[in-house]
Amino acid sequence: MQGSKGFEELSPWLRHWPSQEPSLTGTVDTDVVVIGAGFTGLSAALELRAQSSEVVVLESQRSGFGASGRNAGHLTPTIGKDLTTLVRMHGRERVSALVGFSDTAVSYVEDLIAGHQIACDYEAVGNVITAVHPLQHAKIDRVAEAAFAFGIDGELLDKAAIEKRGLPPAFTRGYFEPHGGVLDPGKYLLGLRRAAVAAGARLCEGSAVETIDDHGSRVIVKTTRGRVRARAAVIATNAYSPQLKRLRRAGVRLQVQLFRTRPLTDKQFRDVGWRGREGIYTAHEVLESYRLTRDDCIVGGSKTVRVAYGDRVLPDVDSDCSRVLEKTFYDRFPELRSLPMDQHWGGAIFSSPDFLPAVGRTGRGGKLVYAVAFNGHGIAHASYAGRMVADLLAERDGPGRVLWGRRSWPLPPEPIRWLFVRGLLAALGRIDRRVDRIAHGRPRSARARSRARGAA
Repeated sequence: MQGSKGFEELSPWLRHWPSQEPSLTGTVDTDVVVIGAGFTGLSAALELRAQSSEVVVLESQRSGFGASGRNAGHLTPTIGKDLTTLVRMHGRERVSALVGFSDTAVSYVEDLIAGHQIACDYEAVGNVITAVHPLQHAKIDRVAEAAFAFGIDGELLDKAAIEKRGLPPAFTRGYFEPHGGVLDPGKYLLGLRRAAVAAGARLCEGSAVETIDDHGSRVIVKTTRGRVRARAAVIATNAYSPQLKRLRRAGVRLQVQLFRTRPLTDKQFRDVGWRGREGIYTAHEVLESYRLTRDDCIVGGSKTVRVAYGDRVLPDVDSDCSRVLEKTFYDRFPELRSLPMDQHWGGAIFSSPDFLPAVGRTGRGGKLVYAVAFNGHGIAHASYAGRMVADLLAERDGPGRVLWGRRSWPLPPEPIRWLFVRGLLAALGRIDRRVDRIAHGRPRSARARSRARGAA
């Protein structure tokens, strides 16, 4: 876990967090035990309470400790790596259902915000996938063509349309997704936490799970100071699932990093444009993301992705990654070179082989239901996962069936997995560095030119 780091230091979204709920002690009987109090666990608690199930939620740290409290705050209907890849992997009929699922997930979050009056600074401004150089224009065009073919509401933006919208000048082409926007993920999660507790769910923070026993008629989950007996369990631990010795091959734990700037001055805001305040993410193989906060800071990052052997926990912040992110930001926003950074932070996401959430049943008798591996699209998909696991437990149909009814693609065991993922990340990084080098008119380094001559 995080050692001595204070909870409020994990990300800027967690700076003003309430006191921890009491830990579990003794033995508790309930209908469903939920392991993990992020977007999935808390929305699952809300859904299960709505169908009159007794619910205990166990969280090893505090709610939002994982990716739910550390992400960039984009609410977007994006699903998979891209639509054209999804069609090749799953066929048009299944992709049509996946598109419907993802759009439903965004609406579900908006309904949660409105229904529970969650003050999370939500701005329904949409998001734009952008190019930083003509080398990426064909990819943007393919995204737009696929979206139009599936009837997705959106708009292809040429350079003139980008300028008309007032998007920052570094971006040369884009595809605008109007459904969704940006929000404060910490405030959103805090709203879910309050709503779940108000609905009657018992939230036990500081309750690390040690074992899950599903051999008998009931699931018995033991923590450091107590245990829960339930008819079913929900595993909502995402990147921390391997620490439960479960779902190790459902995804790979990847470490990503983000930053937040100081607030822009009025002049800086005029210089950079961005009048519509849309969320931005780039067409790189390992994307960059940027968005404005309510107090006019810029949150950005991703791009640098690390992977450790055997799902080992890596430090949240890596100084080399911080330097790359800062350099990239000032390259994209040269008007803001005098804008200082406020904070760097990081965390783990869980990525599946086909870039789709992993949802289903496991264990003896299928008493363990899981929803993990949100591939960086966690606000929409991880929130709607609460509805999906409730549907699974009630054995009812729903838009999520397209996920739990699909053939899984398990990852290989170590060391093959680590070697494969490292190699893939290195290859994608080379593609992105070439685009960035050309976009900024930089020649290759002497070392790279020497390698090229040697290869020739």
